[in-house]
Amino acid sequence: MLEQNLTRDEARRRAQILDVASYAVSLDLTTGDKTFRSTSTVHFGCREPGATTFLELIADRVESIELNGATVALASFEGGRIALPSLATDNELRVVADCLYVNTGEGLHRFVDPVDSEVYLYSQFETYDAHRVFACFDQPDLKATFTFDVVAPAHWEVISNMATTGSPAEQGASRHWTYKTSPVMATYINAIIAGPYHVERDRHGEIDLGIFCRTSLAQYLDADEIFTITKQGFDYFHEAFDYPYAFGKYDQLFVPEFNAGAMENAGAVTFLEDYVFRSKVTCFAYERRAETILHEMAHMWFGDLVTMRWWDDLWLNESFATYASVLAQSKATKFVHAWTTFANVEKTWAYRQDQLPSTHPIVAEIEDIAAVEVNFDGITYAKGASVLKQLVSWVGEDAFMQGMRTYFRAHEYGNTELRDLLGALEQASGRDLSAWSKEWLETAGVNTLRPSFSVDGEGVFTSFSVLQEAPPDWPTLRSHRLAIGLFDATPEGLVRRDRIELDVIGAETDVPQLVGVRQPDLVLINDDDLTYTKIRLDERSAATVTSKLGQLPDSLSRALCWAASWDMTRDAELPARQFVQLVLGNIGSETEVGVVQMLLSQTAGSIFNYTDLDYRSTALRSLAQVACDAMQSAESGSDHQLAWARSFIGAARGDDHVAVLNGLLDGTHIVPGLTIDIDLRWSLVRALASLGELPDAGIAAELERDPTAAGRRHASAARASRPSAEAKAEAWTTIMDKPDLPNAILGAWIGGFSNHEQHALLEDYRLRYFERVGDIWANRSSEIAQDIVVGLYPGIFVDQETLDLTDEYLRTQSPPPPLRRLLIEGRDGVARAMRARAKDAAAS
Repeated sequence: MLEQNLTRDEARRRAQILDVASYAVSLDLTTGDKTFRSTSTVHFGCREPGATTFLELIADRVESIELNGATVALASFEGGRIALPSLATDNELRVVADCLYVNTGEGLHRFVDPVDSEVYLYSQFETYDAHRVFACFDQPDLKATFTFDVVAPAHWEVISNMATTGSPAEQGASRHWTYKTSPVMATYINAIIAGPYHVERDRHGEIDLGIFCRTSLAQYLDADEIFTITKQGFDYFHEAFDYPYAFGKYDQLFVPEFNAGAMENAGAVTFLEDYVFRSKVTCFAYERRAETILHEMAHMWFGDLVTMRWWDDLWLNESFATYASVLAQSKATKFVHAWTTFANVEKTWAYRQDQLPSTHPIVAEIEDIAAVEVNFDGITYAKGASVLKQLVSWVGEDAFMQGMRTYFRAHEYGNTELRDLLGALEQASGRDLSAWSKEWLETAGVNTLRPSFSVDGEGVFTSFSVLQEAPPDWPTLRSHRLAIGLFDATPEGLVRRDRIELDVIGAETDVPQLVGVRQPDLVLINDDDLTYTKIRLDERSAATVTSKLGQLPDSLSRALCWAASWDMTRDAELPARQFVQLVLGNIGSETEVGVVQMLLSQTAGSIFNYTDLDYRSTALRSLAQVACDAMQSAESGSDHQLAWARSFIGAARGDDHVAVLNGLLDGTHIVPGLTIDIDLRWSLVRALASLGELPDAGIAAELERDPTAAGRRHASAARASRPSAEAKAEAWTTIMDKPDLPNAILGAWIGGFSNHEQHALLEDYRLRYFERVGDIWANRSSEIAQDIVVGLYPGIFVDQETLDLTDEYLRTQSPPPPLRRLLIEGRDGVARAMRARAKDAAAS
């Protein structure tokens, strides 16, 4: 949408002529349910007196605009911008407007708790939404100080980036909150969170800590655990970065209907409130929450203290925060196996993204805001973090951290580009990183490494080399610092006999250290996961993995073998049925529950997407039966038991398994140690609803048991998943024709709509999708449009017709680049599934 865009050239021009000094922002949150009063006073300088520029504002109504004491015609406000003519050397701008609350998670989001009818607000400004709340020059390199004051109902908490100047002043039924002036910072990391939030407080050194959630969720808030991770994070980052936290107090707020996992607002981090666990979850969920907490904390230095100049360098924020969070987890918290999770989660995400036709270099070309909003992806986060891990292996961790300390000191409160970071690292390490940057940051695509060797009659290597391949579209062969592990099958399991660390460069790298060495049962390229690459196993190693993977004692080594098998399945090199058999034959020995959950998810995904249709029911039956048996036999009350229960619920088919689902729901089937709590009940409800085994009244009854915001979401997903024409029509109309639907409820309807086993019901919607997708993109907000475009893409139809429909739309409609990218990614998923299914059918 026009008012939601800003080009890089426009931003550069403004930065050339403007110096923004300060904002004073006053908000009145007592003026109604639809709008709030916003008053912005901006002091800024102009290097070219007489020049013309603009600042951004989205508002329902503008009451007044004054520039240097003179009234500016309201007609200057148009299309989300206010034109500012004839600037002086020093300028004061004052804008008074009524801005709109939103329910899309972009700007100032308003939520009414169905439990107690209380109102909760929170802001979300990244990438380009601060001007939905106050008039501003909304780009990252026009930093300024910010002073907020807010009028709000008297029983509310109001939280911003900085601490208050004192107790809020009483004003009848309202209170007036004032805040200390912030350090210089970017518009997008400002925050206002307001409502009757429940709060827990603590202190760590000189930092006041707060944890907030809705009052109706307070009984589930495990503040002690969150405070522990927070304190461990501060201790680690203070020592590692040798730079004190810059924003005074540190609040963490779990807010409703959040679009992302979290947001690094300086001193007021907002989180998806699903991280307040209403039901039993596995330790993997706590680990992922800890990673998110530490990720946002790392941003206080990398992103908030030092900020990228433009969104080309978004990776400078996100890759570093991802890498630093996992490093902190592994060194400062109980989650010592965080790099195993990184290999399973972040790298899997990165490899998938990097093989899409829309892949891009880590340092991306971002011409405007519309482009960056689809660029919060697996390249920017996960590949970038993987490459930073490779860089640390290349230069050494001590040199890397010293470079970061230099970087923070040199650029505190400023804006940077790639060359600034590389310069600091080169100074610390003494290594020229220009070639490394070109290979890793300025090219796209993932390499594949495989062993190549010969063995004599005695089983001894007579030659050994590592072969490197690159995809044709991105033919870069990179320099990899990696390790090769040699593992032998012994009565004690698969034991690592030796580990060789080396640099792999070019198409073939000889490894003379292995000549004359006895061939092991398993050769593992990239042992310890130092580099970013896909790996392949030789024939003997593949056989070892198939029969003995569970005997590998090291969780990271197992994760690499699992990942190699999954990559081969997605690349149609390994039949999907063999991957299913590999997982079901070895997963029982997997000790890391996070790996178990990931593998079960991948197995279900491979069954629905990559197996031949004639084999699907057999594969699902096998998965469900193994899961059911494991649920019954697992340690009572264990995380593994819960993981197996969830897998069984998702895979259950057939009368006997449906009977178990019904028994779990109504309490007639008891599994010792397995508590059917709120969220597990909803999983059962949705599974039964999607199978046509639960009437509408059953969903309604469950919603009556849980009339919360989460309950409403679960009920919406269950209703959308029902296998009837009426249910699909209701879901489609709700998604497509109710633009006022809150983002979280919309997401639930989208999630329940598509189903691989409901083709006949959904066939008509394949054509209707392409009839409506352009309109959706043009008329919905960015976040909502992306959710619909991606969530309803007809990827469950794995056939040539889906490819043809997509190609025809791309050819005839010339969609804008961000929409084009999302459609191309959906198309690629279908094409990949077609290749994998053909491979699986050939193995039948």
